[in-house]
Amino acid sequence: MNIRNATPEDLMNMQHCNLLCLPENYQLKYYFYHGLSWPQLSYVAEDENGKVVGYVLAKMEEDPEDEPHGHITSVAVKRSHRRLGLAQKLMDQASRAMVESFGAKYVSLHVRVSNRAALHLYKNTLGFEISEIEPKYYADGENAYEMKRNLGDFYKKFGPGSDVKKETTSDSPKKKEDKPVKV
Repeated sequence: MNIRNATPEDLMNMQHCNLLCLPENYQLKYYFYHGLSWPQLSYVAEDENGKVVGYVLAKMEEDPEDEPHGHITSVAVKRSHRRLGLAQKLMDQASRAMVESFGAKYVSLHVRVSNRAALHLYKNTLGFEISEIEPKYYADGENAYEMKRNLGDFYKKFGPGSDVKKETTSDSPKKKEDKPVKV
């Protein structure tokens, strides 16, 4: 398994994964919007044959009255590859990129109140907390929890002035290449 930054070539496979896994689906132009606006924030999980088996689609919120923060638009892993920690790794990669690239302080998401598996992942594994309930958020009328995850630990490790950033920067500006994460 491999986790890497999503490319424009991945967007149709991400949409296909979404269609297989989730009741909320997006038009392809929405994936392109994310990919063009925040290319460093979305990631895919590939199997040993290079097939996309999961993804996270993420963005930065643009509210000037709030501190910098990201939002997870969608995350999905195909049933055949669940319970391998891929969703956690995808979410952590997106969170790290939000901190490194934009100085994000927290990340938010919405989840169906009935989605017990996702709630367990978000609350117990990733440390999200419910911040409010949004009535009839979904097209079918189901309520959503808005959840937030403080990125303080990521910020200390990967944010401006961190040791990790100092190791990757030098006097001459270089583009830091994303390295795939082996799972």
